[in-house]
Amino acid sequence: MSRRMARQARRDTAPEMHLRQALHAAGLRFRVDHPLPGMPRRRADVLLPKARIAVFVDGCFWHACPLHATSPTTNGDWWRAKLERNVERDRETDAYLVDSGWTVLRYWEHADMNAAAQEVVGEWRKARSPAPSRQRPRSPE
Repeated sequence: MSRRMARQARRDTAPEMHLRQALHAAGLRFRVDHPLPGMPRRRADVLLPKARIAVFVDGCFWHACPLHATSPTTNGDWWRAKLERNVERDRETDAYLVDSGWTVLRYWEHADMNAAAQEVVGEWRKARSPAPSRQRPRSPE
């Protein structure tokens, strides 16, 4: 199993590449596999720092997809604890980022990455649009 895990891609998976290509085609520029601010050893698959958007493409096995999750039978207790901890870490990361004013978007690896890209672009547009002014308009004198 350790040889198999060593071959497992940590970044640049096919779904990530598809999402990034769609985002790039839409005109967005972003950071790839970038460390999260204030969170050592945690990274976003796609980060749009100015818009404060963190995007994650979660693998079904490693993040316990409700549709496709599997649990190895060999050393089952260890794997169960490991995968549960991965999910806990995801929720901790989400909470930290949201509390820090970030938008967190997570997609399963089997999701339609074109649709995901459209959602990311929509959030980016919302984040980049000017905030409504809190000042009253001046009346003409």
